[in-house]
Amino acid sequence: MKKVENKVWVLVDCIQQHRIRYVVEAPSDQPELALDVVTMNQAKEFSQKDLGQTIVSHRVVSGAEALDICDEDNDYLKDWPDHKKIDVLFTREGESWD
Repeated sequence: MKKVENKVWVLVDCIQQHRIRYVVEAPSDQPELALDVVTMNQAKEFSQKDLGQTIVSHRVVSGAEALDICDEDNDYLKDWPDHKKIDVLFTREGESWD
């Protein structure tokens, strides 16, 4: 007797974090003004380091629900056929993204 394996799709929500550094010139008596420059997005990026992902949540979703979420999150791909969305954006068991 052959064992039938059931598979599910699991939606995993993550936060990707980066440490970004800026070097900003400021008056010596008010160095905190550099913080305003960064907050206003007026500073040049000095460097960044990927701090990795933190998993926030996960849940089992149906294929149809996953495709609905796919269309919502990637509205520019709505016209793709479902099989292409699954092949390109979904990760099947045993696959890896390198």
